[in-house]
Amino acid sequence: MRLLPTLTRIPLPCSPREICFAVCGLLCVFSVNTLQAEVSSVEKSEKLFNTKVKQFISKYCLDCHTGQGSEAGLALEKFTTRTSILEKREEWEKIVQRIQIQSMPPKDAGELPTDQEREDVLAWFDDALYGVDCSGDINPGRVTIRRLNRNEYNNTIRDLVGVDFSPAENFPSDDVGYGFDNIGDVLSLPPLLMEKYLDAAEQISEKAIFANTPDSYPWNKISDKQFKKEGAVTVRKSGAGFHSRGTLKASLNLQQDGEYEIRIIAGSTPAGDEAAKMEVKLDGKPLKTFEVAADRNSPEKYMPPKAIKLPKGKHELEISFLNDFYDPDGPANKRDRNLYVNEVAVRGPMGKLPDNVPASHHQIITCTPEKGRSERYCAERIFKPFMEKAFRRPVSRNEMKPIVELVNATVESGRTFEQGVQVGIQAVLVSPHFLFRIEGLQDSADESYSIENVAQYELASRLSYFLWSTMPDERLFSLAGQGRLDDPRTLRMEIKRMLADPKSKAFVENFAGQWLNLRNLDELNPDPRKFRGFNSQLKADMRQETEEFFAYIMREDRSVVEFINADYTFMNENLAKFYGNDKVKGEKFQKVSLDKSRRAGLITQASILTLTSNPGRTSPVKRGKWIMENILGTPPPTPPPNVPELEEATEGKKNMSLREQLALHRKIPGCASCHDQMDPLGLGFENFDAVGRWRTKEGQHKIDASGKLPDGQTFESPVELIGILEQQKDGFCRSLTEKMLTYAIGRGTEYYDKCAIDAITANFTAKGYRFSELVTEIVLSDPFLKREKGSRK
Repeated sequence: MRLLPTLTRIPLPCSPREICFAVCGLLCVFSVNTLQAEVSSVEKSEKLFNTKVKQFISKYCLDCHTGQGSEAGLALEKFTTRTSILEKREEWEKIVQRIQIQSMPPKDAGELPTDQEREDVLAWFDDALYGVDCSGDINPGRVTIRRLNRNEYNNTIRDLVGVDFSPAENFPSDDVGYGFDNIGDVLSLPPLLMEKYLDAAEQISEKAIFANTPDSYPWNKISDKQFKKEGAVTVRKSGAGFHSRGTLKASLNLQQDGEYEIRIIAGSTPAGDEAAKMEVKLDGKPLKTFEVAADRNSPEKYMPPKAIKLPKGKHELEISFLNDFYDPDGPANKRDRNLYVNEVAVRGPMGKLPDNVPASHHQIITCTPEKGRSERYCAERIFKPFMEKAFRRPVSRNEMKPIVELVNATVESGRTFEQGVQVGIQAVLVSPHFLFRIEGLQDSADESYSIENVAQYELASRLSYFLWSTMPDERLFSLAGQGRLDDPRTLRMEIKRMLADPKSKAFVENFAGQWLNLRNLDELNPDPRKFRGFNSQLKADMRQETEEFFAYIMREDRSVVEFINADYTFMNENLAKFYGNDKVKGEKFQKVSLDKSRRAGLITQASILTLTSNPGRTSPVKRGKWIMENILGTPPPTPPPNVPELEEATEGKKNMSLREQLALHRKIPGCASCHDQMDPLGLGFENFDAVGRWRTKEGQHKIDASGKLPDGQTFESPVELIGILEQQKDGFCRSLTEKMLTYAIGRGTEYYDKCAIDAITANFTAKGYRFSELVTEIVLSDPFLKREKGSRK
């Protein structure tokens, strides 16, 4: 487009050949100029490195960071060129972070750099480490093949098979990378997990499919209330005792024609030369007379040898004791022959599906081998749609063939067709194409480097696992099949639909739960001696408050700035009482307006305040760190080695207030630079105790929630500090963008993602900071829609 004005000035008339030469000449000039600009930029960067950065490192860093005994094992004398620094980009990113927060060089190092020196060096590093030309093709990066994590596995099984079952509960915990458990690089497949997958596949197939074998039919026990007795029979819940000749009668109401089986569990007390005789009749006709030799304390099963063919309707079952016997002179344990019936049960009709077959059976078994249809034909009809849903893409006949052969071989071995389908399902559920999200199957053998669009079905999976943590639904599959899913207008409509769908609850639990560290609440147990009344139900309500709050902003498409400053939250009666609010009634969570003189946004919710505290007291350091990481987007570096904990540093000074203890802690070399930023942020919320309740005193000390930030801004209360944090909303939005993009694409963001992050942040903030716009801009970005192919030369 930049060439167009020049081309319009070519003298006319011109021949096509002349125009071609003119265009080629301009393109050459343009290419040479661009190359010269790039070379000039690198040369300028090298010159600045030699004149400023190298001197800065030599003057302020090498005294502590040279040779084998260098501080923290960080030797910097080897970095003598711009290229040598870029080769260790990640290492220098951490160093720059310390320079930025003025922890390197430390304040006790003697001569310190001036503000201008620091700014010049940081500007050079920002350009060298993160400088990316956003005017050309943007590198979208590549994602490692991703295994389904535990939540994704459970949700996918639910939507694929229709079984209300969470088999992944017993799987090993997923590793976490960049703050999330859906990062491809850390989702390995250890042998133990593979064994769990095999076990789970078997359980899932058995729950989903009725095997149609005799053993798979449930026994329906006849209750004691259904029996009528004749003669010397005593009926209890534990069974019936025949103390002399007598009969039990029960009416059976069969809902279907077919073959039925009867099972009687019985025992006896012996006497005389015969075993107790039990006659069984159905509709007045004898079925069989059993000799019950089993002891009453160890009863056995007695069944007619064959299934009985019966029409539907009412039938009468009779059980009689025929040979009562009593010998007063016999041995003490063999004087009285009696019969005891512990249980009577019926099952059937055999070979027909019972009424309580799971819905998943009918959903999957859409074809049965009868009326000229072979097992192979029905297996193909069943597994084509099932495998396409499981693999989240179309499948070929060659891919289906091994599964169909497996089903057929199972039937030929003597098992039922349904059992064959169970085995086929197990094979699908342990396939890499189900367990992993594999992209690029359509790639050719050409490994030359290129950037390409993510294929339609792969995009459907990216979208559904991003917002639902599960497989695509029929709508997404249909759009992918039509080739319409990458259309921006279509994507916008689908995002709104998906965020409104109940399945977006998974996004709240899995993204918000990890972004805000809510999952850590499960492991926290505040000291019960100090915080009486704190229990597991209150902890669950705290977490739900934050989840309801996040879900409201998401579904109502509110501004994400409300995460910082919202004047409302969500409570039920239990949580409201904890907060001191007696107006909320009932277990259901409801929207509640806040008194903004005390609370606002996420930071003052009990879940956040509790997880950023110690078991016995608040932790301004943890709270400040949480704010820097999740609100300001400027996480502090890891603390230097050998720095004592607060308790150790202030040993013997327990009568001091926490503010005074922290001030003493900041005097330790290497601590002040980070704690000067963290401590004021955390101390600003000291009006909230370790479980988030408002207070004005801690012991004998009056709470002082005032503070001064490194940039000079001051505050007197938590809400005033929140007002200051609200002013940093653009930094918060960029941080939220980076976190959500990481979660969406399943990899950590790199320096080359800067262009995408800049564009996403600028675009959604310009549209009112709306939640849906943030999600939409992420989905429309190059890292989400595109991927690298092949290897860079």
